[in-house]
Amino acid sequence: MEKTVKYLNHAIYWLIVIIPFSISIAPGFTNVCIGLLIGAFVFKKIITRQEVIIKTKLNLPILFLFLITCLSIINSINLRDTLKGGIFRSLLYISIFFIVAGEIKDLSHVKIIIASMLGGLVLASVDGIWQVLMGADFMGYHPVSFIGLLRATASFKDPNTYGIYLSAIAPLLFGLALYYFKGSKRIAGIFLSLPVLIAIVLPYSRPTLLAVYAALFFLGIVGKSKVLIISLIIFALVSPFMLPKSVKEFARAVDYNPVRFMCNDDRIAIYQHSLNMIKDHPIIGLGANTYMKNYKKYKNNPEYRNVVTSDYLYAHNNFLHIAAEIGLVGLAIFIWLLYELFRQCRRIFKGLDNHFLKVVSLSLTGCLIAFLINGLTESSLYSSRVASIFWFIAGFAIALNKFTDADRQKAC
Repeated sequence: MEKTVKYLNHAIYWLIVIIPFSISIAPGFTNVCIGLLIGAFVFKKIITRQEVIIKTKLNLPILFLFLITCLSIINSINLRDTLKGGIFRSLLYISIFFIVAGEIKDLSHVKIIIASMLGGLVLASVDGIWQVLMGADFMGYHPVSFIGLLRATASFKDPNTYGIYLSAIAPLLFGLALYYFKGSKRIAGIFLSLPVLIAIVLPYSRPTLLAVYAALFFLGIVGKSKVLIISLIIFALVSPFMLPKSVKEFARAVDYNPVRFMCNDDRIAIYQHSLNMIKDHPIIGLGANTYMKNYKKYKNNPEYRNVVTSDYLYAHNNFLHIAAEIGLVGLAIFIWLLYELFRQCRRIFKGLDNHFLKVVSLSLTGCLIAFLINGLTESSLYSSRVASIFWFIAGFAIALNKFTDADRQKAC
């Protein structure tokens, strides 16, 4: 039994390390790792008879979020989709959060996980740059074309998903480079940041650029870096003059309307259809994982500015997607979860004495901010390729509570 538990602990330890790196390679790799992680964790808890779920301030909103997801099955037009892609998938992501939050227990584990996250980030960045320069990435995927621009995708299905991944991990590297690395390590951090910054531009994903900008601004404000804040303000002022000609022409075509420029007319049409869904079932929604199958039914005729959207689409906005599938009650619970998450991130940041961990806590909060901002124009929480990033980083951020003074005193 002791040997079995030891092997299970080793498996859990290294699977937590591998998962963030695996996301940069292929979804199948990630899914296998997540399945093994959950299996090893559950088996360990069964044979040791330990509590399965650690206690955090997020437990209650997560429980209610799961319950409303289950309750939404009442209005579902496809019970199988709601059970498999809605309820089961929610349970999967919740498991990732609790396992990561509970099983990270020492500083060396934190450092190895960070190395894995940054390794995947740099690999994906170099892959995207190579793709644009050579016409195909390391796995043979080609960039896509939009308004005359080649948009990098790396190993991801589209440029926007690639941008979500980059923006969700990059603030961790930037935070360490700005506030922790010194001497040769800082030079190395800056050197690694350059391909990442280039890769962030190459998908030409406006939400990704906004997300990274907001995360950097957050790091500058909390880290009290006047140089960074001033640099970002100057960049915001001069960037309109640095845009490629095709982008300037696109901005002119949408009458310099910032909403149309950021979202495109088709997304605005999708948002209007999403509101139709919410109006029809405002309390508990249309059923988890049924947005795409309900979409055609709620399309306006004609659509916004006479655009023609597909009959099978995501909401391209996490909050509208949540409200459509599990209702305004579900959306309120998710906002409650975010409130508790950021409140705990703030408390943990203030309670850490170790400078390295303090920077990591700050940077992970920046990662969460970037993910959520990017989710204003993407259903990133419903993308099987990148949704796990949010729950992994949230669990990682909460796991740092073990290193705060208050937690150590409680354990004594």
